[in-house]
Amino acid sequence: MDAELGAILPRRRTGEEPLHLDGSAHGSLLGFWAWAYSGLTGNTLRGALAEYIVASALGVAAGGTRVDWDSVDIRVPGGPKVEVKSAAYLQEWSQARLSTITFSIAPAEGWDTVTGVVDPARLRRADVYIFCLLKHTDKKTLDPLDLTQWSFYVLPTSVLDEHRPGQRSLSLSSLLSLNPVHTGFTGLRAAVLRPAPDLRGPAM
Repeated sequence: MDAELGAILPRRRTGEEPLHLDGSAHGSLLGFWAWAYSGLTGNTLRGALAEYIVASALGVAAGGTRVDWDSVDIRVPGGPKVEVKSAAYLQEWSQARLSTITFSIAPAEGWDTVTGVVDPARLRRADVYIFCLLKHTDKKTLDPLDLTQWSFYVLPTSVLDEHRPGQRSLSLSSLLSLNPVHTGFTGLRAAVLRPAPDLRGPAM
């Protein structure tokens, strides 16, 4: 691989960086963020927000950056590899009814963001899944930044592989049947980092 064409790893920025032309500022990165990324209830940005919330709970958000297209969402140094999935009852658009809660759990190919090498084996590559549900149901008071409006369900990947091998999506009722650890934000770190035997699947 040509070293000059290697991976461009994200550099954490402050938001104060200007758009510039010949030494003159024409807006700022913070302005771009506000313009492009204020719609936190949309599916794409809500998913990124859920990853940030989980990374914050696990103590790995400060100083770090999100890496698009990594084979897992969050890597805890010395700890588990984490996959984050999000869903919500409320959407940006006009709704006739609350959305049905469904999470993606499809096994997938792996891609090394540094080497660019694809592993064609379809696997669930994380050690643990965190299903983040924006549970609030009133659009007038919906605030994705209010952590009390979220619920979190923590489940070892081994449970999914044993009970839902090859399955691509998971309803909320099906998730609950697998006996995940249900927690709010303050209990999330302990739920993820507790010893694996304490994260049990469904009683047999």
